[in-house]
Amino acid sequence: MSITILGIETSCDETSAAVLVDGVDLRSNIISSQIEIHKKFGGVVPEVASRKHLENVHPVIIEALEKADVTPGDLSAVAVTYGPGLVGALLVGVAAAKAMAYALDIPLIGVNHLEGHIAANFLAQPDLEFPLLCLVVSGGHSDLVYLPSRGEYRLLGRTRDDAAGEAFDKVARAMGLGYPGGPLIDKLAREGNPEAVQFPRAFLEEGSLDFSFSGLKSAVLNYLNRAAMLKEDINKADLAASFQRAVVEVLVEKTMMAVQRTGVKTIMMAGGVAANGGLRALLQERASAAGCRVVLPPLHLCTDNAAMIACAGYYKYLRGDFAPLTLNAVPALALGHDKY
Repeated sequence: MSITILGIETSCDETSAAVLVDGVDLRSNIISSQIEIHKKFGGVVPEVASRKHLENVHPVIIEALEKADVTPGDLSAVAVTYGPGLVGALLVGVAAAKAMAYALDIPLIGVNHLEGHIAANFLAQPDLEFPLLCLVVSGGHSDLVYLPSRGEYRLLGRTRDDAAGEAFDKVARAMGLGYPGGPLIDKLAREGNPEAVQFPRAFLEEGSLDFSFSGLKSAVLNYLNRAAMLKEDINKADLAASFQRAVVEVLVEKTMMAVQRTGVKTIMMAGGVAANGGLRALLQERASAAGCRVVLPPLHLCTDNAAMIACAGYYKYLRGDFAPLTLNAVPALALGHDKY
């Protein structure tokens, strides 16, 4: 009998629902984006995000079921993101999932948002062999995660301040490019010289796999302020390329350090910044030289979506890892530490 999982994702500013059958057959993945709403604010406004989730969550779920051609009675379980993320946004998805699980008398599965991002790789390549290493890079996270086996996560390194995606957004806003900043900088960087401006690379203390991008962000802001004071023209393409290269080099160098430390032969990427062209190219180049394979999720599965939550939920379903109906949102949920 088929295992049909409904996934629900509302951790930030995307309301999404997806239907996944047997872990590989993605029947639907509906995403209602709030980018245009938050663009005028230059970033996500939590209260606005949660209100839009309230408006969108039920229509999105209904659309996902209809597109998948399944009824609520066909569902084996409901999987939902319960952290980390914006607490108000998370609560909307958790409440919807709990209501469905209770009404249909089916299991409720709580999914860590980062576990969902990692699981996006298994949608495209379910036969990946462990152990694996994953670089998770998004607006809120820059993490290096070692996966010795299915469902086991060991955090090797994390950001100590600004995450990579957050740095992209802040620099893009300072440059007057708009929001979201990552895709805009990536596009502009293709036209620039990455060696034009020498920005600092923070590698921290010897042997550390942690990340720090606040100093780099400050260096870019200082560069912009100095140019404004001196009334100097700025080549935005060169600036974007130089900044992006500084971020990407640190991400890739730390990843290759983790490869040497763990001995893994397969590297995965996950999160919104995993769609960055410069990062993908440099990681593949360095990994190939080291005899490693790089697995990249499809671009449409890099940003927040419910398909990845359904996929993570499927493997939890197989383990019988269900959440109680008292499940609550945990905005600072750590990877591998379920707080049911």
